[in-house]
Amino acid sequence: MGSTEEQPNKPISLYDASSSPSQPLLSKPPPPPLPFPSSPPHHPFPPLEDPQPPLQATPADSEQDSDPTQYLQITYNHSPRSFKDLPFLFLFLLFVLCTFVLGIFSIFHRNTSYSNLSSFTYDSNSTSCTESTLSNSTNLSFSFSVLTGFSSSFSNSLIWVFVITLIVTVPICFLLLLSLKRYTKQLVYVSLPFFVVMPVFFNVYWFVACTLSSTCSDDFPLVYRILVLIFVFCIIAVVIWIFVVNWHRIELTVEIIKIASDALYRNLGLFVVLPSLTIGLVVYYAPIVVFLVFSRQNGEIVVEESSGEYSCVWKQDGWVPAYFALAILTMLWSAAVMVEAQVFVISGTIAQWYFSKDEPPRRSIRTSLRNAFGPSSGTICLSGLLICAVRVVRAAVDSARHDTPGIVNLVLRCCVNALLSAVDFLNKFTINFVAITGESYCTSARMTYELLKRNLLSAVFVETISTRLLGGIIFVLSAIYAIVVCAILKGVSDLGVDSYFVAALAWLLLIVLLGFFVHVLDNVIDTVYVCYAIDRDRGEVYKQEVHEVYVQLPISRNHRPSLGSTTPGV
Repeated sequence: MGSTEEQPNKPISLYDASSSPSQPLLSKPPPPPLPFPSSPPHHPFPPLEDPQPPLQATPADSEQDSDPTQYLQITYNHSPRSFKDLPFLFLFLLFVLCTFVLGIFSIFHRNTSYSNLSSFTYDSNSTSCTESTLSNSTNLSFSFSVLTGFSSSFSNSLIWVFVITLIVTVPICFLLLLSLKRYTKQLVYVSLPFFVVMPVFFNVYWFVACTLSSTCSDDFPLVYRILVLIFVFCIIAVVIWIFVVNWHRIELTVEIIKIASDALYRNLGLFVVLPSLTIGLVVYYAPIVVFLVFSRQNGEIVVEESSGEYSCVWKQDGWVPAYFALAILTMLWSAAVMVEAQVFVISGTIAQWYFSKDEPPRRSIRTSLRNAFGPSSGTICLSGLLICAVRVVRAAVDSARHDTPGIVNLVLRCCVNALLSAVDFLNKFTINFVAITGESYCTSARMTYELLKRNLLSAVFVETISTRLLGGIIFVLSAIYAIVVCAILKGVSDLGVDSYFVAALAWLLLIVLLGFFVHVLDNVIDTVYVCYAIDRDRGEVYKQEVHEVYVQLPISRNHRPSLGSTTPGV
């Protein structure tokens, strides 16, 4: 290799092409491993190729260089971004506009006789339905009984437990994040035995309780209870075996979770923005739900003949089922868009922290929000549409499982599920890359795949182990909380058996709320992983502590060592 000249230290731009035109960045082999410097450099290393000055583009090369993304130096794009995938943004706005316009029309076009359908009877003289003067005492008495039912001790206890759970979730999440940041290994190792102890406790508890209860023992014979007991113990044994086999991976995952917790701790504003986006989605849903309720009142009362008898029934207008389908699809798409927007904001914020030189950047969350609902809004709509389509197709496949049994149907379902899982996996890292670079969806999907493949990285390890480990931790915390709630209810109330039901609902609510925390932390892990891949691709080290951990990840199973990778000095 010839002598190289010292390159000036200058800011790295997203479109800074410093490689040789004859050797595109996105297709060159990965650089050899570099030693960790004492201080992170913030400029590219000298290129490994022949450092000739850039040649002038000839007419013959103009067609080959027509794709500007072929020579991208990937990094966080701080410059103003251009709008991408606008047709999908316009399509989403068209769905929303049609949903609201037709919903407003359904309110003013509704038939007020819908609520009094029970008071209409068939008049043989006029051969039509006429309204009688029957009182609505039955409905009023039913409503009164429902309202009085909600004032019972069970309802009061349930409401209080839900309110208290919502309040204590905030300090629980903060303490959990702080513990994962400072005492990750201790928390994980303390929680691991509970992954076995809690299922064993519940398995033995229900068996003993059912045996002592005459009603349960009569309904559930002893033989079946023993079979269920043994089956649960077999599942617990499988869990223990998985822990033993993957013990070395658990230790590495502990370090990955610690890094992600530190990154999230430095961007605590996400815990204000992300729930606000969720609340905004609920507010956005409220008028659509009202529109769906009023759309059912668009129609007329008609006479129906059955077995020689006539009755008055409600007949909806023909457009109402189509509007229901439109509104439900809009709600599903909107939910997927909001989820992808949250992932975008998380990725953009964490990427700015990762690529910052000294102090965390100011207004990083605001910048991510501006990019999410501005230049990249069309890309987020496209990503949400793909996720929505995957969910709908998967639900259709699952619903058809019992309708059409057979080996052919089983093979088709396996193929469809494999395809949908591939789409989910590709989209998972694509939206992280979009938040970093601001590229379009298709370009980001291709560049993400090439980035991971070029650097021999396997994302399956990061995705599976950390998610399951975090899920086990929140399961243990939620189970302990449910036991405490049940003990308190047993001591201060007379609910009896209902206290178990209230405690189970409290456990379910807390595990959902903590699941949102795990969802955020999972996206932080994915973002740091993509940023590490970009660092590795550029030969830089922005966060040395990240490289010291992520360098231990296994390489891709599809990697086949080549001559260039085994002889870096050539």
